[in-house]
Amino acid sequence: AGWRGSAGLGGGADPAAAGDWAEAVRVVRRARLVLDGIVGIGGAGGLRPAAAALVREVTGTVVAVDLPSGVDADTGAVAGEAVRAALTVTFGGLKPGLLVGPGAEDAGRVRLVDIGLDLPEPGLRVLDAADVAALVPVPGPGDDKYTRGVVGVAAGSATYPGAGVLCTGAAVRGGAGMVRYAGTAAEHVRSRWPEAVVTAGKPSEAGRVQAWVVGPGMGTDDAAAGLLRDVLAQDVPVLVDADGLTLLAAEPDLVRRRTAPTLLTPHDREFARIAGPVGADRVGAARRAAADLGVTVLLKGTATVVAEPGGRAYVNPTGTPWLATAGSGDVLSGLGGALLAGGLPAVEAGAVAAYLHGLAGTLAAHGASTTAAGVLAALPAALRAVSPRRTTRS
Repeated sequence: AGWRGSAGLGGGADPAAAGDWAEAVRVVRRARLVLDGIVGIGGAGGLRPAAAALVREVTGTVVAVDLPSGVDADTGAVAGEAVRAALTVTFGGLKPGLLVGPGAEDAGRVRLVDIGLDLPEPGLRVLDAADVAALVPVPGPGDDKYTRGVVGVAAGSATYPGAGVLCTGAAVRGGAGMVRYAGTAAEHVRSRWPEAVVTAGKPSEAGRVQAWVVGPGMGTDDAAAGLLRDVLAQDVPVLVDADGLTLLAAEPDLVRRRTAPTLLTPHDREFARIAGPVGADRVGAARRAAADLGVTVLLKGTATVVAEPGGRAYVNPTGTPWLATAGSGDVLSGLGGALLAGGLPAVEAGAVAAYLHGLAGTLAAHGASTTAAGVLAALPAALRAVSPRRTTRS
């Protein structure tokens, strides 16, 4: 903006000490492009009063240098006011504060510039389309429905049959070689997905699987609790969502004592039931819960976080606010289960599922509203989009 008062403003000095306040306001108001460098990545707290007052006068496009001032570089939290940028140009590596929390919104578009730094292996990662394409299991000439992965689904009920239908459908369209359904929405699932092998009996009696999904829409009564215990007693990877998480809050040792991989997929309120409030540090909260419970945690939100007990974590870059619709989580669960059955480790299965789910939501919404069924229908398009030449699995 052509005015040099940033140091004084960042420190909270009297505006007069930073130069002619009236001239500063005049310059900022007239500027078409404003570069934000008020404070660096080591800053703490929101903007000081003088800086906040000047930022409120900005009418042009704001480009932040490394990080919008007022945003916590480690968590994305904003304690007070912060600069809201149209573009953030950051250097060396992505800062967590650009990816999660209010900081992700304040950053606008983010461009990473490589300046040749020799950085250690990151503990926090962001997948791109090429990463996802490399991770999604693709069948070869020698594969059959069993080697591609068999996933079991224990979801839905007489009250919420749609959860079973959506979850099963996402497993079918997410690339599983076979889907076995066990639950009380059996007739609804059978009529919608004739490919699925359906039983109304116990999951442990449904036949061999490589992974289970349990929880969506199954209720929280004693019968549902028995269903959850039956699934978690099996020595295969298990994804737990929705009602399964509510039941798990009363009996967390069900997952603590498991040796097979477990993936939990809570939203913030479900997370609070099993691990306490999320707080301002979403990545830290997911990591703490993963370490405490011995599971991988997929914390759903505007920027979904996936963390494993060892501390490795992913932040998902895809999605749209239109995904906040009933049944959307059921689709994510079925997709994650298919990826687990296909052999992906829990943290990668969660990260890839979140990426494809977010992309499918964007494709389904296309700038307007969508439904969970629309997201489910868009899953094959999302798979094709990450790698147009890949063998289609759906």
